[in-house]
Amino acid sequence: MAQPLQSAHPVSDNSPTAGRTPSVLLFAGAGLGGLAVLATLALWFHYGTQVFFETMRAGLSACF
Repeated sequence: MAQPLQSAHPVSDNSPTAGRTPSVLLFAGAGLGGLAVLATLALWFHYGTQVFFETMRAGLSACF
C-alpha cells in the first residue's frame, strides 16, 4: 500500500521577502485604482459633465 509523502519537518520560508508579494500586489492595485480615479476626474473637469457621460456611454457600448 502506498504511503502519503509527508516530510517530518515542514518547510518554512524565512527569507526577507517572504510575505511581501501580497502587499506589493495590494499597493500596485491601489495605485492603479487611484490613477483611474484621477484620470476620471481629469476628464470630467476638462470636458464637462455632458461630454464626459457621452464618452463613457460610447466607450461602454463599444465594449459590449
